[in-house]
Amino acid sequence: MVWSISFDPLVPQWLLITAAFVTALIAIVLGFINLRGWVLRTTAMALLVLALANPAIEREDREPLSSVVALVVDKSQSQRLAEREDTTTTAAKELQSRIEALEGFDLRLLEARNSGSGNGTEVFQTLANGLADVPPERVGGAIIITDGQIHDVPENAEALGFNAPVHGLITGSADERDRRIVLETAPRFGLVGSEQTISLTVVDQGLGTGPGDQVNLTVKRDGSVVTTRTARTGEKIDIPVEIAHGGDNIFEIEADSLPGELTTLNNRAVVTIDGIRENLRVLLVSGSPHAGERTWRNLLKSDASVDLVHFTILRPPEKQDGTPINQLSLIAFPTRELFSVKIDEFDLIIFDRYVRRGVLPMLYFDNIARYVREGGAVLLAGGPDYAEGGSLYRTPLAPILPARPTGAILEQPFHATLASLGERHPVTRGLPGAEQDPPAWSRWFRMVDTELDAGHALMSGPSETPLLVLNREEKGRVAMLLSDHVWLWARGFEGGGPHVPLLRRLAHWLMQEPDLEEEALNVSLRGPELIVERQTLGQTANDVTVVTPTGDRSELSMTEQEPGLWRGSIPATETGLFSISDGAMNALIHVGPQNPREYTDVLSTTEVLTPVSEATGGTARRLRDVGGDLDLPRVVSMRPSASYAGNGWIGLKATEASVLNGVDRFPLLIGLLGLAILLGATTATWYREGR
Repeated sequence: MVWSISFDPLVPQWLLITAAFVTALIAIVLGFINLRGWVLRTTAMALLVLALANPAIEREDREPLSSVVALVVDKSQSQRLAEREDTTTTAAKELQSRIEALEGFDLRLLEARNSGSGNGTEVFQTLANGLADVPPERVGGAIIITDGQIHDVPENAEALGFNAPVHGLITGSADERDRRIVLETAPRFGLVGSEQTISLTVVDQGLGTGPGDQVNLTVKRDGSVVTTRTARTGEKIDIPVEIAHGGDNIFEIEADSLPGELTTLNNRAVVTIDGIRENLRVLLVSGSPHAGERTWRNLLKSDASVDLVHFTILRPPEKQDGTPINQLSLIAFPTRELFSVKIDEFDLIIFDRYVRRGVLPMLYFDNIARYVREGGAVLLAGGPDYAEGGSLYRTPLAPILPARPTGAILEQPFHATLASLGERHPVTRGLPGAEQDPPAWSRWFRMVDTELDAGHALMSGPSETPLLVLNREEKGRVAMLLSDHVWLWARGFEGGGPHVPLLRRLAHWLMQEPDLEEEALNVSLRGPELIVERQTLGQTANDVTVVTPTGDRSELSMTEQEPGLWRGSIPATETGLFSISDGAMNALIHVGPQNPREYTDVLSTTEVLTPVSEATGGTARRLRDVGGDLDLPRVVSMRPSASYAGNGWIGLKATEASVLNGVDRFPLLIGLLGLAILLGATTATWYREGR
């Protein structure tokens, strides 16, 4: 119960103040002239003014509220190092039982985890969220179990939003030491084939370390070692790296471990550089004129990433009609420049219905075969020319061509269909209309009959005759389209067909686009999840093993999304390098910033929390001495004080917050009691006047 006096005036406040002023003035005058009975007169007038103020005694029925205490447990990645996780678990369990044993306190157990945003350990954000629904006057304090590496400590105690002690209990030991790599500069993009520079510094911290020690660095690209270097701790070093392919080039730079160091996780820096290709150079050589001669040209010219060089053989050397050279608009075919001097500058050579007419000497066909074996690409789009005497198969190109002509030409209507392997190959998988039988695209009317010597048939014609054949020849690639009627799709005959996706994918597969690899393991980050995709020509895909930045391993089951494509997902709960493997292939991905704050400094410390703890009357202390046992402080309840910590104990604030259940009001000068008091005062005045 709480007792108090309140006023509820019966007249306006200005009138009450005026009456009190007049009463005081009269009392002063009467006292000054010392009029007989002036004290009783003044008392009677004062009681009348007091009655107009309507005083009353109030009795409040209040129920005390418990104090809310937050126990924040740091579950960030750095808390998994050494014995910190065991220390945290034991301390949290014991403190929870001790706080729950205190009368008048409610415990809120909060866990601070890495958000994956790269902002590090955000303990005070977790604390604010956990106490958001608690009035500031009910907060009795906060206890934080952490290694001290907190990245959102407020600048002052007022920013906490409550007036109660904050205690920091620090895991880890004072004798820790660690080595880490600090990235100074790293490029985000680079042209394929160019050399970029990564700048970094190796830093040693903790007991017995200092700058100047020599350390070995190992540089890996996509998991394979490319070079080794030496550096000195504390000194900046520049490391040149080559951008080997388009897409993500993941470079790992790893330093030798420091004897007795806390962790080797931050001995490794990861840099992802996006390889950008210069415009792809394509040489298109058109031979025998036909209705679809411009199909390839139009397609390649519409691709902004392709630089096209196109020649059409209209005047072979044997054609001599006596026309003076200076009157000809045709130019000579620069065979030597294209197929000898600059052949390696092309990413793809396309022969569109090319017929041997003596334009290219046999030596140049040898050059083309060598070009393919050393990493180049050739596409043969053939018609009747491939089955006749002028066929390219009757040149030194024959060893790299996977389909051998029988000499027959099949001329009949047919629908190009996907072979069983074509349903799973990324070049032909999911072509619009392929899901129907027959496919929802126009018929073709001619193709070359061949026998397959190598490679894979992705599309078939009548009687399963190979129509589209792909093959790898050492480092290079070869493709053969054994019909010259793809132009019917481009012209919209019988509704047309998917010539653009088919021919574009085919060209980019030949130019070794990573997204079109038949066997590939890819991983990407979509929101908070890692998406793992396995492209395979096989009927099944193995489950993959995911290794997190802290070394935890887990198995991820893959689910078939469409023929040849399997997918699985896993939450990306950590920051750093994830490694994915299915036993045959490996993939890497880096989550978060290149210099994650969580591993910038992993040594446990009391210095970060000490300012805010001392400002609130709390303390920041270690849970273990060097080589010692766990030393948990006692937890005691205290009234509001300037200090809430001492030797071997920490205090929590017992607040005085309460909830009002009801109020009883007893007026003093209204009713019989008030009337009796006023009549008594008036009677006493009259009595004094009558004497």
